[in-house]
Amino acid sequence: MKALAIDTSNLVMGVAVIDGKTIIGEYITNLNKNHSIRLMPAISDLMTELGIEPNQLDRIIVAHGPGSYTGVRIGVTVAKTLAWTLNIPIVGVSSLEVLARNGQLFNGVVSPIFDARRGQVYTGLYAMSGEKFQAIQDDRIILLKDWLEELKQQRDKVLFLGNDVVLHMATIKEILKDQAVIASPSLFNPRPSELAIIGMEKEPQEVHSFVPNYIRLAEAEAKWLAAQNALKKEKETTSLSKQSTQ
Repeated sequence: MKALAIDTSNLVMGVAVIDGKTIIGEYITNLNKNHSIRLMPAISDLMTELGIEPNQLDRIIVAHGPGSYTGVRIGVTVAKTLAWTLNIPIVGVSSLEVLARNGQLFNGVVSPIFDARRGQVYTGLYAMSGEKFQAIQDDRIILLKDWLEELKQQRDKVLFLGNDVVLHMATIKEILKDQAVIASPSLFNPRPSELAIIGMEKEPQEVHSFVPNYIRLAEAEAKWLAAQNALKKEKETTSLSKQSTQ
């Protein structure tokens, strides 16, 4: 079974092709460039190099968030379009799980980090459970300081992964001290090959109902909803005021 894996959920853009359990090609960059312009050429170039035609693919695998809202949308839109056009299954995988896999051999717990601004991070907690590396706490958006206080209570060594770790390293070290382990920069980029491996193990989803996992509303949408609620309350207050004067 051949599958194409796509990750544009953050600054890193990754594409991989897997055949059964063998990674036969992988393309990855960590550049501040537009994924919408670069993704399809990257897919085309990789598949041409591998001698694989689109109709030979059996599955599309995509990192469906959390991460950059624009980045997540680009990857999911391309993945859905390919899956629908080729009439093949689509599989969504947590972008945090993909990154966490880089630390699967760590003797402790793994906390992948994506910056979410305003002191918040997207994260989760992953570790070996029996023979399987998996989430032991759900992905979330949380204030970094609150997250670190939670981790401090469990006393396990914590491996922090991700390009955004450098933004928060001082806080991590201040609160967790020697309990915190910062991964090598070579482990900071989520690997599309890991995405492919995870996606081959998961059940496919229905392409038309498949949606990104933002974890929270986009900022613009949140502001719009807040404005609508405020307008609704204002109308209700005005209506009650009019009734009281009649």
